[in-house]
Amino acid sequence: MQLDGNDHQVTRFHILHGGKGCCLNILPVEEVLDYYMIYYKASIPLPERQDILDMMEHRNPFRLQYGFAPAHPVSLSDKVQYMMTAWEEQGPLEQFHVKSLFYQFVYELLWQIHNRRVPTIKPDLIAQMKYYMQEHYAEPITMDLLAELMDTSPRHLSRLFKRQTGHSPIDFVIQIRMNKAKELLLATNATLQEIAKAVGYPDGYYLAKMFKKYMGIAPIRYRKQHASPNVPSTVARLGIVEDETSLYIDNDYHNHHMFEEELLMYRSRKTPLAITLLLCLTLLLSACSTGGAGSPSANEGTGKSTNQVEANSSNPTATTSQTKTVTTIKGDIEVPINPQRIVVLYLMGDLLALGVNPVGISSVEEGAAFASELDGVTSLGAFKPDPEAVTALNPDLIIVTNEEIYEGLKKIAPTVYIPYDLPVEERMKLLGEILGKEGQAQEMLDNFRKKVEQSKEKLKQAGILDKTATIMESNKGSMAVMTGLGYGRGSQIIYQYLGMKAPEVLQREIENARNDATSKDVSYEVLHEYVGDYIFRSSFEGMIDLSNNTIWNNLPAVKKGRLIDMSFGLFFYNDIYSLDKQLDFIVDSLLKTVD
Repeated sequence: MQLDGNDHQVTRFHILHGGKGCCLNILPVEEVLDYYMIYYKASIPLPERQDILDMMEHRNPFRLQYGFAPAHPVSLSDKVQYMMTAWEEQGPLEQFHVKSLFYQFVYELLWQIHNRRVPTIKPDLIAQMKYYMQEHYAEPITMDLLAELMDTSPRHLSRLFKRQTGHSPIDFVIQIRMNKAKELLLATNATLQEIAKAVGYPDGYYLAKMFKKYMGIAPIRYRKQHASPNVPSTVARLGIVEDETSLYIDNDYHNHHMFEEELLMYRSRKTPLAITLLLCLTLLLSACSTGGAGSPSANEGTGKSTNQVEANSSNPTATTSQTKTVTTIKGDIEVPINPQRIVVLYLMGDLLALGVNPVGISSVEEGAAFASELDGVTSLGAFKPDPEAVTALNPDLIIVTNEEIYEGLKKIAPTVYIPYDLPVEERMKLLGEILGKEGQAQEMLDNFRKKVEQSKEKLKQAGILDKTATIMESNKGSMAVMTGLGYGRGSQIIYQYLGMKAPEVLQREIENARNDATSKDVSYEVLHEYVGDYIFRSSFEGMIDLSNNTIWNNLPAVKKGRLIDMSFGLFFYNDIYSLDKQLDFIVDSLLKTVD
């Protein structure tokens, strides 16, 4: 058996103790293994004694790891069996009996440890963090979560991790995800969307963005460059799992309490006396006090007072008592008639256009049309927001564009799921209904359509509207050419609203893909076949410098000054606010080519 990789050779009776966040591996070498697992937690009684707090700070007994064969095993074995028998009765008196038996068990255990001078070790927090991140990379991972698991502060844990590894925890997680993405790209024919879900990103677009940023190459191009002819063409599975069926890993780090959760017991009829005990602390607090045991206090492991915790959970919202029902893709949802504290992810521009200022948002790309409008608003990150961070904002309405995020936040406040690829007209009408701004939303759409028609007329008069256009983004050694309207980079304004066409070889793909976020890698040798009269190039810091590339400079559109560089941040979003600014930029840039 192993605790955080430390081997313990187990024969007959053996006791193992691990603290919160530890990893237990059981690798049986014989056919039969019986063991009990006891999850417990302890609390610091109030008022908190300074000597106990000092002990918890410097040598927390509940985090220590040890394993030994007791000198008097039968007495310990009897108490555990009595505990199990009483626990199975499920009555309040029997559960109280379990607690008294547990105290007796702990006393005898500590007495034997003291007499035999059993060595103990402090856990390696960084090793535990690494293991957790390697096992849970596909799940939301925050410093607050890791700090809770390791019973320390996020700041201390982050500094300790960087000092020992040279990397921040988030960089470590991203590297794991990138490595897993590379494995799946080469070992399967899974789509980017499927791989994104498997490695912890909300969709294929964000995976592609992160992959290119950290690996220097688009994921599809990476797959083409490194594909092996021996790789199977079908997807066997997306998960990376161990093949050894005898390996047992306990990754249950939730807040188990002996009086809330059942004990886990595995027993064999062949060797009824072979018992292993794992005492696993899941909430860091001390029982080594002269104070009464009582029930756990509300401030366990948080470093906050009970009053602070209660204040956070009962802080009144600004929500009016009146509500209404709106129909969404998730069915009918009751929302406040006049929401005051709105958390919105990615659709910030739509709300700003309707005159609504959110209290929480997803991170804003540099150069976004509305960036200056959101200075000072709480950012919840680029991907999955921490539910605790969302809760802390006390929202009365949440608007999300990802189904998985919807499932994670819907219990906090009324939550509306609006798919990101929903047509702008449908999205604005739905938001207008939700926010009680139907008239304003319709007026905005009418004005935008009118502006589009005026823009088309300007381009037609300038002899531009019937020209072909190609949207692309530089890769190392190739170009990513947009073949769908859902990829951003101006595709909606250029192809959908202005109605400009792509070269014939691309136009068919765009019509088939419609709103999908699709692109294709094109080598410079054949790039001329895909280039239209105008080139719209997504530009960003660190993009490939093509100023000395002969093939690039000889493209007709480049030679004639019909290359238009578009800011990545400005063309990242497809909300009505951003689309309006994108329309201005594209039309003005096109008209300048004929001045």
